[in-house]
Formats: sequence, C-alpha cells, structure tokens
Amino acid sequence: MGILSIIASVITPVTELIDSVHTSDEERLTAKQKVLELQANAYSQALEIEKQLLQSKSEIIIAEAKGDSWLQASWRPITMLTFLSLVVMDSFGWLASPLASEAWTLLQIGLGGYVVGRSAEKIAPIIKGK
Repeated sequence: MGILSIIASVITPVTELIDSVHTSDEERLTAKQKVLELQANAYSQALEIEKQLLQSKSEIIIAEAKGDSWLQASWRPITMLTFLSLVVMDSFGWLASPLASEAWTLLQIGLGGYVVGRSAEKIAPIIKGK
C-alpha cells in the first residue's frame, strides 16, 4: 500500500463524517475544504519525499558507475545479464526447476532500478550543464 493510498484511506472517512454531521451547509463545506486542503498538503509532502528518495537512489547508482573499481562500475550490468540468462534458460525449460516467483519479483525490481539508474546517468550531465 503506497503512501498516497494511506493518506486517502485516512481522509475519506473524515470527509464522510463531515457529511453526516448535522450542521449548516456552509459549515460542512468549510470543514470539508479544510480537510481537503490537509489532504493536498499531505500528498505534496509525500511526493516531495518520494522525489528525494529517487534522487538519492539515482545518485548512488551514478557514483557506482563512475567508481574507480571495475567491479564497482560493472556489478549491475553483470547481475542483469545473469538474470537475462536465467530468464532465457527458464523460457526454454533448460533449468532443473522453474524460477520461483520471488526470482521474477527480484528481476522486476532489478530491471526497474537498472533502467532508472542508467537513465539518470545519461540525463544527469545534460541537466548539470544547464
């Protein structure tokens, strides 16, 4: 469950409670507006935290790719090529047993991180230049 859905699951019952309170329409709308403003603010802060987290991850990947050690710069491509080999062997039935669902999940996470990292590595010099 993502942070945005958690925020929504907290705010929705509050807005429904406001609807059921026996007050004037104007008071109800004012209260609802304040709750929705809180929700928008919470969404904004959650997205900013997510943005900072992704930026930190991409900086780590870029630092690894620019590292002095060959292994430091190459471990991600080696890992992804290993996963690719496993997927091909699994597809053709060349493995003793099929890949577990956890291996497929790990592959999806690894591929997502690798693609984001490589994209950030390619884009970072362009953004820095401006």
